[in-house]
Amino acid sequence: MKSYQGYMIDLDGTMYRGKEKIPAAKNFIERLQAKKIPFLFVTNNSTQEPEKVVQNLADNFDIHVSVTNVFTSALATADYLADLNINQRSVYAIGEIGLKKALLARGFVFDEQSPDYVVVGLDYDVTYHKFELATLAIKNGARFIGTNADTNLPNERGLVPGAGSLIALVERATQQTATYIGKPETIIMEKALAQMGLPKDKVVMVGDNYMTDISAGINFGMDTLLVYTGVSTKEQVLQKTIKPTYEIDSLDDWKIVYDV
Repeated sequence: MKSYQGYMIDLDGTMYRGKEKIPAAKNFIERLQAKKIPFLFVTNNSTQEPEKVVQNLADNFDIHVSVTNVFTSALATADYLADLNINQRSVYAIGEIGLKKALLARGFVFDEQSPDYVVVGLDYDVTYHKFELATLAIKNGARFIGTNADTNLPNERGLVPGAGSLIALVERATQQTATYIGKPETIIMEKALAQMGLPKDKVVMVGDNYMTDISAGINFGMDTLLVYTGVSTKEQVLQKTIKPTYEIDSLDDWKIVYDV
């Protein structure tokens, strides 16, 4: 089994299932911590600040990490925009506090009328007026960015609209395709790897969803570890042309090998 110097790890379906604990997940993180192996939770969720992610893990799943272990699509979006053009720092954002704080932290200012960028993420209080402002700004030349393409999110009532559904509305209204940041795109992987400061061939992407987590790793040219505790099934993965580097039933099945 290959030695890895770092791990990128998905959250829902890998560390927990909704509100349900996955005991092997806590054990896995504690094994990484015991060996002092760097890891980064890479999540498409743009709504929450890293502090809230850390609090949720601690309070509900007894997994104790720091904010430096969390990398959201909001942070990746802010990093991506900050690197595009130092002179373009105005943005109109449809999204929650996690996205807006990430943009503010990278020096962006909010502009509803003539922004350089329009960013669309999940917004639980989205309105027609917000879509109207986004559409007009993009039509007037603003660059169109989507945090992630997830069309649906699971909750206790079923599958509800995700960020991808909101972005699709703006795409239809503007006849333009957004630049997507989150998994399975490579942008979030590039930014996460830069934060870890490790070589790509020394990091593995761990997740439960072939279409997002594993595809992100494959698209980025990184080794992948699929754990069957969430979305994807063995039958589904069997049909895929490109398989994950590793497949396991539980994170307890994974032997952590670490050679500096």
